[in-house]
Amino acid sequence: MMDASKYRIGYYPVDQAYNKWVKKDHIENPPIWCSVDMRDGNQSLIIPMNLQEKLEFYEMLLKVGFKEIEVGFPAASETEYEFLRTLINRRMIPDDVTVQVLTQCREHIIRRTFEACKGAPSAIVHFYNSVSVAQREQVFKKSKDAVKQIAVDGAKLVKKLAAEYEGNFRFEYSPESFTGTEPDYALEVCNAVLDVLEPGPDNNVIINLPVTVEMSMPHIYASQVEYISENLKYREYVTLSVHPHNDRGTGVADTELALLAGAQRVEGTMFGNGERTGNVDIVTLALNMYAHGVDPQLDLSDMNDLVETYEKCTRMHVHERAPYAGALVFAAFSGSHQDAIAKGMKFRNKKRLHEWTVPYIPIDPKDIGRTYDADVIRVNSQSGKGGISYVLETNYGFNLPVRMRESFSYLCKNISDHDHRELKPDEVYDLFEKNYLNLKGGIQVTDFDFERENDSVKINITFMKDGVETEMEAEGNGTLSAVNNALSIYTGEDYTLQVFTQHSMQGQGSHSVAASYIGLERMDGRMFWGAGTDTDVITASTNALLSAFYNMENGVSA
Repeated sequence: MMDASKYRIGYYPVDQAYNKWVKKDHIENPPIWCSVDMRDGNQSLIIPMNLQEKLEFYEMLLKVGFKEIEVGFPAASETEYEFLRTLINRRMIPDDVTVQVLTQCREHIIRRTFEACKGAPSAIVHFYNSVSVAQREQVFKKSKDAVKQIAVDGAKLVKKLAAEYEGNFRFEYSPESFTGTEPDYALEVCNAVLDVLEPGPDNNVIINLPVTVEMSMPHIYASQVEYISENLKYREYVTLSVHPHNDRGTGVADTELALLAGAQRVEGTMFGNGERTGNVDIVTLALNMYAHGVDPQLDLSDMNDLVETYEKCTRMHVHERAPYAGALVFAAFSGSHQDAIAKGMKFRNKKRLHEWTVPYIPIDPKDIGRTYDADVIRVNSQSGKGGISYVLETNYGFNLPVRMRESFSYLCKNISDHDHRELKPDEVYDLFEKNYLNLKGGIQVTDFDFERENDSVKINITFMKDGVETEMEAEGNGTLSAVNNALSIYTGEDYTLQVFTQHSMQGQGSHSVAASYIGLERMDGRMFWGAGTDTDVITASTNALLSAFYNMENGVSA
């Protein structure tokens, strides 16, 4: 039996005056991005990455465009230490990239960290200690002053060692478990650290406010960030950073509201991997900004490759419904969704719009390397005529008349439902070809010639069935009408040519291919469909007529 009474509010709201972020409706500029995949993301893996995997992942992060990368906790293991030394010794850190290392505020760990960083062209030494009420009372059993002193002593040591070791160092401090800490006390600790580090024009210091555990709704965290931002000492020379986790499933919301509240930097992982429920997902954050017209300054244009590298190196899986990156996030199986998307795409092309306004799809899938045919309109038993016809038109150039779309969609849906599977675009085309296009085996036309007289067309046409040729004469108000009348006389069938449409498929002039569609209605109201193609429009329409008639003979109707 669940018992909610054992839980209490464990966070500390700030004064309601710190809510100016509410008046902002979007993020205007991207933050400084810091990937913590190599540290926070890596330490959460069942099998942490080995050296080669870390190097491959690191190269991917550089390709994406990260300028700050937390490469590990070098004092934690030999692999972590060796990885950083490899980057430094092989000169693999670009001039515009800063590596970051994490260390607790413990002397031997800090010293080991500087040993690992020796000679780094640009490195951020990120030191931290936990300051929350729960940690002070239950883990450290220390007073506020004693816990603050741990942070101050850590700041003094990193400042001292930075002057002694070869390398170019910056500093970052995190009051760990910030979300479970009294905001005024967290501010007091941060300011005490800043007094030691003395930020200035040539000494930018990072203060990082980690959502070590999500404890509140996102708006509470935003106001806490705004409170810290407005009361930090040396604010002009301090970069305010956030490091959200996702325990409540609102890591992205925490981060977005924190950016509205004054945060300037975000630490997160590419696809949200991290301790427990993970770190904030930088891919989602960046593409959320992109969807609002803000360039995130990260190159996510080959999402398939990023996902493949991530899954290979981490042995984790990007969920099919993960925002933007998931294999199915742009996929529409629902008939109504497919219809709206197909019409939106046509509207955009017809109007030659630059602006993206297609229903149900927040960004153009092509922007991240996805394709419309394989990723957007997907065919299964839930699909509708709009989506199925869109697949056929987009991939193969066939624009079926409305009533024929419905007939074809039922055929596709029934097969998908029976087989319990999705139909790929080539399977959709194969079904169309097999059931409607240039059908053979029934009546064929071996020869014909036309003679126009006033408003009518006379035809002399030769039909063949079962190897026997029969010459017929007929007339109509057009060439197709004449062929149809001759067919009716030849077969003795009573039907009406109800639907006829035609369009050019490809090429120009004599090299273009005509596609024709015909619907025949029998006296009982049943419709039968056929399609034909040829470089000659008369032959194309004749092929469509004979295909529809073949289906009528064999009872294949909508």
